[in-house]
This record gives sequence, structure tokens and C-alpha cells, in this order.
Amino acid sequence: MITCFIRYEIDPYKKELFEQYAKNWGQAIPQCGADLIGYYAPQEGSTTTAYGLYNIENLAEYEAYRARLMEHPLGRENYEFAKREQFIRKEDRIFLKRASAPHSTLILP
Repeated sequence: MITCFIRYEIDPYKKELFEQYAKNWGQAIPQCGADLIGYYAPQEGSTTTAYGLYNIENLAEYEAYRARLMEHPLGRENYEFAKREQFIRKEDRIFLKRASAPHSTLILP
């Protein structure tokens, strides 16, 4: 299992548009086969940094998932919404693997 971690730089005056974008992904991403962890919009501190996270089995499955997402009606609509409204200034994506279990205990050599 890998986690796709997306860091967005958004227009601080269009935060509500990003929140709508995130809600739309909340429906489309699970329908296309990824395990959505969540989207996070700025609350305090930085007004331009937002995040999206989801789990997917592997990079091959990620490619198939992306193809499904681009064909999904809400997915296509959401891509067009972001393009039209231009609330995303920059998007960085990284794939991570879990290095520890939740609530793990310290293990010393």
C-alpha cells in the first residue's frame, strides 16, 4: 500500500472554491478505487497551503485509477472546475510508504 500525498498552493482569496473541489473529490476518489484519507484546507497559519491524501495499492493501480478518474463524470467536471476557476497555483505530488504502524511502540536494537 502506498499513500499519495498532494501539497497544493492555493489562492487565499479562493479558499471556498478549493473546499468545493475537495468535497467533489470526496465522492469521486472512492468511486474510482482509491482509499481517501482526506483533503485539508487552510484554517490557521498559512493561508495558501492545502493537502490531499489517499491510499492506493501500488503505482500500477495508481495509473489505472487515474484513467478511471479522468473518465468519471464528477472527476472530469472537477478537473475542469479547477482549470476554469484557477484557485490552484501549484500542485506537488509524492508517493509514500508507511514506515511504522499506528500507535507503534519504541523498538530499540
